[in-house]
Amino acid sequence: MPELRKDPIVDRWVIIAQERGKRPADFPSPTVHTQAGFCPFCRGNESKTPSEILALRPEGSHANGPGWSLRVVPNKYPALTIEGGIDRVGEGLYDKMNAIGAHEVIIEGPCHEEALEELPERSMQETLWAFQQRIIDLKRDPRFRYILVFKNHGEAAGATLEHTHSQLVALPIVPELMLQELAGAKRHYTYKERCIYCDIIAQERGDGRRIVTENHDFIALCPYAPRFPFETWILPKYHQAHFENDSPDALAGAANILKDVLTKIRIACNQPPYNFVLHNGTVTDEHNTYFHWHLEIMPKLTKLAGFEEGTGFHINPVSPEEAAGILRSCTVQP
Repeated sequence: MPELRKDPIVDRWVIIAQERGKRPADFPSPTVHTQAGFCPFCRGNESKTPSEILALRPEGSHANGPGWSLRVVPNKYPALTIEGGIDRVGEGLYDKMNAIGAHEVIIEGPCHEEALEELPERSMQETLWAFQQRIIDLKRDPRFRYILVFKNHGEAAGATLEHTHSQLVALPIVPELMLQELAGAKRHYTYKERCIYCDIIAQERGDGRRIVTENHDFIALCPYAPRFPFETWILPKYHQAHFENDSPDALAGAANILKDVLTKIRIACNQPPYNFVLHNGTVTDEHNTYFHWHLEIMPKLTKLAGFEEGTGFHINPVSPEEAAGILRSCTVQP
């Protein structure tokens, strides 16, 4: 029988409809459109992007030239603009402000053909380090309230360029989804004086059925009420509200488990398009006691339709217990 399950953080309901019988091979294979011709993110084309904000390159190589292993550049077509004031205005019932913010692209490696999970673990660690450095820098701007890091991999996940990259957007407001998460985490803390994410980790480690993998500092699990088939969360086992405050040693552990999980999803689901989103604390420290940063990975194996749009419920044909079991069984070559 299908189950209705509720996410304990944001009170979001999902339908686990296992009767639909979806296993990885039952989902349609992604259509791969190889983009022929010019790519502005490839080595040698550095002059075709805006000037780099941050780069990892050997000593003696020149900025905005070849030789780099990672680059961060402003998005050439930004959703928000960095210049100007916010200028909040009310028009009767309506509110508006200038779309002030930062929109940056993290180019994770110089090779066009390699996906993020195919890069060496060192490159994964460099990517996470770049996320940290840019968050730390942008938090100094008093106009910004929240800094979002996300990745679109594959056309169905919203990627417009094949070359592996992530994006960062600094916003003058805290997004509604984050407000819901913060409110849910605070509600749990007010009642129990414990972090709900720490409680989830403890319960999932005791249960074991939804754990995908873990290392010394991090755990990957399929959440109890997942919106999407094979949705997987990565969380630090220790309490930490802000990703950018993690140590280099912790970053190495995060890189290790992220590479492992993305590779397992790649194997199990036939190289699916996916999104990942860093759920991080806001630019203030007011949520430190009850919020817990985490990374949510969402393979794009199903499509939202009228039911989802009309109710806000998601229908997931794969239970998290089955998904975690399948992912655990995938052997990742070192």
